[in-house]
Amino acid sequence: MSGIEQWLLVAPIWLIGIVIYLGMLVAAMLGWQLRKRYVGEDSERSHNEEGYIVSSVMGLLALLVGFTFALAIDRYDTRRAVVLAEANAIGTTYLRTQMLEEPHRTRISELLTDYTANRIDLARQHVGKEQEERLAASDSMIVELWQATVAAFPTIETRPFSSAYLSTMNEMIDMDAARQQSRRSHVPVEVFLVLILYQIIAAGVLGYVLGGRRGRTTAALLLLLFGGSLILVIDIDRPNAGGIVERQVAMELLLKMMRENPAGSFDRTAPAITPALASPPAPAPQ
Repeated sequence: MSGIEQWLLVAPIWLIGIVIYLGMLVAAMLGWQLRKRYVGEDSERSHNEEGYIVSSVMGLLALLVGFTFALAIDRYDTRRAVVLAEANAIGTTYLRTQMLEEPHRTRISELLTDYTANRIDLARQHVGKEQEERLAASDSMIVELWQATVAAFPTIETRPFSSAYLSTMNEMIDMDAARQQSRRSHVPVEVFLVLILYQIIAAGVLGYVLGGRRGRTTAALLLLLFGGSLILVIDIDRPNAGGIVERQVAMELLLKMMRENPAGSFDRTAPAITPALASPPAPAPQ
């Protein structure tokens, strides 16, 4: 991971916004100074020519921002879908674990509960040492879960649901890799660099083309809007440090269910149904 990519992932979003807006401000001021020097502050320029330049620059900038937004929102939707898929996989595995014999049922149930809690904490950690520790703990729990499954398999080998249980356990383990990959998948840093560079250049062009008080106000509004759009895209693309992150509601509800229904709580037998009292036999004929 390059230094710029690392900075875009971990730096506060307000700091990224300051850098982007400061770069555009410097470029716009430079453009205004060049206009004042070579064209004149109040020089009459063809309005059609100015309109063509502004439309071309802003049109291409809008296309780039829209393209990048589509990339970022697609990755965000993928991360949200993976959260639900992992919650379903863990929940199915937990329920099927209740059909195991002791002590395997209690051991695997507790491991699944701890694993789910760790996954929720891992999703909320920013990039850094603590996240790496949570990730290492998650990998260790996966090894323990598979070891416990191997130990329990001889007791269910002849039972009809043995293959289904192994399938759900494998699916849950596979979801770990899928979720890690979804969080490592970002908009390429080269795309952000080109977009930021183009936005700064566009600020300079607007500063040169749009002169006068009205032109400066128009340029400032355009740059404010496009700068905010770029900051929004960067924020969406950050799964850990951004303000817009996938919610962990599915995992939280699953963890609540697991803690409220520990191993053995599904052994409750249905209450016996009391048969209706039969009517007394009719008296024998005299």
